[in-house]
Amino acid sequence: MKKWLNIENNILPCLFTALLVLIWEVIVRAYAVPQYLLPAPSSIVYELYESGHILWFHTGTTLIEAMTGFFIAVILGLSAACLMNRFKLIKNTIYPVLVISQTVPIIALAPLFMIWMGYGILPKIAIVILVCFFPITVSVAEGLAALDKDLINLLRTMKATWWQIFTKAELPAVMPAFFSGLKIAATYSIMGAVIGEWIGAKSGLGIYMTRSMNSFRTSALFAAVLIIVVLSMVLFKGIQLLGEKIMPWNKG
Repeated sequence: MKKWLNIENNILPCLFTALLVLIWEVIVRAYAVPQYLLPAPSSIVYELYESGHILWFHTGTTLIEAMTGFFIAVILGLSAACLMNRFKLIKNTIYPVLVISQTVPIIALAPLFMIWMGYGILPKIAIVILVCFFPITVSVAEGLAALDKDLINLLRTMKATWWQIFTKAELPAVMPAFFSGLKIAATYSIMGAVIGEWIGAKSGLGIYMTRSMNSFRTSALFAAVLIIVVLSMVLFKGIQLLGEKIMPWNKG
């Protein structure tokens, strides 16, 4: 029964999506909607094939920016969360600032990074770090804060070192929250890289979308959006599978 439910949960969304795409194709062709206004799904697939080598090049740039910023954000986020858990003064000082920082739209900060760091890869990585840092830090910090204090006190009475407490109690307990933050941050990483490229870049899906929009190549714009969606889904699913491998006890 459980296996059938899993199959059903995977097939139904695919069938529904295929139905929507079919309806989209029929409406566009039946009403002769102009290509620049709304291209048919078949036109988008053809654009993917026709401009595949160019899209591959731009996708590589976006991936490099996103993954570099993502991994740096993981290191910084874990470090900040552990420091906040260990030193309450640091948490009381930093945590409110982190929350306030999320009220500033990233699109408003991106031009500043371009002014400060130029139009190379560095400002894009900085934007990715910024959008990924918060979900990772907050997820881990909240997970550590929710840890059973009696367990920690018991380990301390048994003369456990801070490293033993961290590896034997805190780290296993915080892993579900950590991977939840990772899944959110992974999807944000692609978005952050694309936003940075919108402002100014030599290559990347963001600048490709900007050029396509300016030349009214709507099918190319949709093709880039489709690649962004696929990349985000692959990263999300990859982290989910990794989490299930590391935490077999936490499978839904």
